[in-house]
Amino acid sequence: MACRRIHASFIAHSSRLKNGRSMFSPAVLRCRTASLLAWCAVALLSACHSLPDTKAAIRLVDDAGDTVRLNAPARRVVSLIPATTELLFAIGADSAVVGRTAYCDYPPAARAISNLGDGIKPSIEAVLGRKPDLVLLYNSGQNAAVAGRLRDVAVPTVRLNTDALRDVPRVARILGRLTGHEAAADSVATAFDTALASATQPNTGRRRPKVLLLVWEQPPMTVGEGSFLTELVERAGAQNLFADVSASSGVVSIEAVAARNPDLIFTTTEGPSSFASRPEWQVVTAVREHRFLMVTGSEFNRPSPRAPAAIRELAARMREALQ
Repeated sequence: MACRRIHASFIAHSSRLKNGRSMFSPAVLRCRTASLLAWCAVALLSACHSLPDTKAAIRLVDDAGDTVRLNAPARRVVSLIPATTELLFAIGADSAVVGRTAYCDYPPAARAISNLGDGIKPSIEAVLGRKPDLVLLYNSGQNAAVAGRLRDVAVPTVRLNTDALRDVPRVARILGRLTGHEAAADSVATAFDTALASATQPNTGRRRPKVLLLVWEQPPMTVGEGSFLTELVERAGAQNLFADVSASSGVVSIEAVAARNPDLIFTTTEGPSSFASRPEWQVVTAVREHRFLMVTGSEFNRPSPRAPAAIRELAARMREALQ
């Protein structure tokens, strides 16, 4: 419309009569008109290129090292990682989620999405039944064959690591690219980094309480330095009793626990519950004195935007338990 108005104005100006005749010859008018129309075409093309292209192709390398290509932002996503399901809701891409795992419990609205069962070695038939244009899998060797089969039938599949707090903003931005919500994803990532820094307890130089992170009872299992729970505990102002264990998890003896003498024992409602009454555990002072730190909520099970709130809760609960 703007080009039409310019063209009309140009013709009116160029056709003014001088002594009853046009100022320009018909040939000149035709030439100038053609030039103006060509300029309008260039301007219109430039304006079109400045608009966001929602159908632009997407290419990225996932955490398994595979190159993934999408012809356009995904509109039907099967999210088989609880952390990615939560992040998709956080960045405003929830309307695109058409499948989840049994463990995708947050936000509550996620429960309304079709439950496809486990996220490790999921049912291919169940996944394909949701007609996805993108599948998100946890980056585990057990999911390699699943990813291969999905790609064989031309379903883009992305495997991601969601094990540490640093993965939250990183994965949020990846999901933003994949779903066309880049601006919202960047906002979520930035807000998370700010909230995490604010929630982290300062190092005052005082002795930090030692916490046993007991994740399994028979045999007793704990988590080491590479775990998400270690990050939460350390940022809350304590130290993991077995932070020197390089593996993300491992079996420990009750005697080793007693020798290291934890100040607190951390468990979740999904974790050990009957160990405190067992005779063999009574050699641990914290067990005899019932110094337990039992928490509830899936924010303690996976890295998510709720991690800063989990850190604040842990810090408050530890202060209460040690008074």
